[in-house]
Amino acid sequence: MEAIFFNGWSVLGRTLLIGVLAYVSLVFMLRVSGKRTLAKMNAFDLVVTVAIGSTLATIVLSKSVALAEGLLALALLIGMQFAISWSSTRMPWLRRVVTGEPRLLLRDGAMLDDALRDARVTREEVRAAVRSAGIGALGEVAAVVLETDGSFSVIAGQPGAALSSLDGVK
Repeated sequence: MEAIFFNGWSVLGRTLLIGVLAYVSLVFMLRVSGKRTLAKMNAFDLVVTVAIGSTLATIVLSKSVALAEGLLALALLIGMQFAISWSSTRMPWLRRVVTGEPRLLLRDGAMLDDALRDARVTREEVRAAVRSAGIGALGEVAAVVLETDGSFSVIAGQPGAALSSLDGVK
């Protein structure tokens, strides 16, 4: 019969030992790979961060995964993240594939309906971003950009005034 609340001291001891070793190993790997490994700069980075967390949980809690196998999986995820981020800084086409491009959703106080539809963003979400930026009216906004990490950048000011700073925005 399977225990619901307590499986024995040996199981707790294994979880404690494996948890500490996996955590220390992960911290070491992250320090070696650099700060960019866990930066949430775009959706790709977020997926890798979630995968690393899921892998760590599996290592700690699953008896069927040996520590060496789990550490190899972590090293593989971190290594692939490093390789992709390193390569994408040197190959613009890869950067576009992995991260996408920022998207202009509002210009000079007017919503760009085609851009909203393509980005699957509602007018209400843009209005909420404008309010979060402390601006009361769309007419006070030069631009709203959907960034590659899914956040909104709201550029306040006279319509048309700030648009020269939107290099690289589609």
